[in-house]
Amino acid sequence: MRISRAASLLVGPTLAIADLGTANPAFEEDPTPAPTEAVETAPPADPEESDLIEGGAGEVETPPTEVPPKDPQVPPREPCEPHYLWESTANHKKYHKGVGPTNSNYNGTSRRAKSEFTSEVTSEVGIAVSGTLKAKVGAAVAEIEQEYSVQLFVKLTAKTGNKFTVGTPPKYTTNAKYGVYRLKTDGCSQWVYANCIKVVKHSATLYTPNRIGWYIWETY
Repeated sequence: MRISRAASLLVGPTLAIADLGTANPAFEEDPTPAPTEAVETAPPADPEESDLIEGGAGEVETPPTEVPPKDPQVPPREPCEPHYLWESTANHKKYHKGVGPTNSNYNGTSRRAKSEFTSEVTSEVGIAVSGTLKAKVGAAVAEIEQEYSVQLFVKLTAKTGNKFTVGTPPKYTTNAKYGVYRLKTDGCSQWVYANCIKVVKHSATLYTPNRIGWYIWETY
């Protein structure tokens, strides 16, 4: 029987990778408490991998080809600047975009021991898109931040050398992958005419960088 459990962990200090199956493993003096933020029961996977376009965002605002609608009966006091805006419709959980290889340590002892990991790759992770994003990236990020009261980034860099240590139960394997957590949100781009009428919805799902961190899970 194979058991898997996972936890989302922020960037933290660690030492280099250790093989717990060899002699003289590092044991924990006191049991490590259970992770405070459980997120998955299986190893991480990039969502909708075949549909995602990394960095696939519209930066050139080309107006729709159809004839603009008539002016509203009560025109606005100030004309609008024609542009695409982003309107969020739903937010979901955060997905982990891994950078570099997955590292694994097996604890073959009868005591809880320490697994120690270090990141091996430096890589930049930006916004990924499923669907069509017409609005500018910065405008979409700002709207999502305001709508859901979160801090997001257009891109984040996961760097080589970040270290992390975690407890591994007896006979378990601890797996660790370094990377960037991205918030999944749904929404649409809409063109705003000079008379402030909104038309033409282009639906999209965005995966926007939220924080750098490790994804940890255990298998038995």
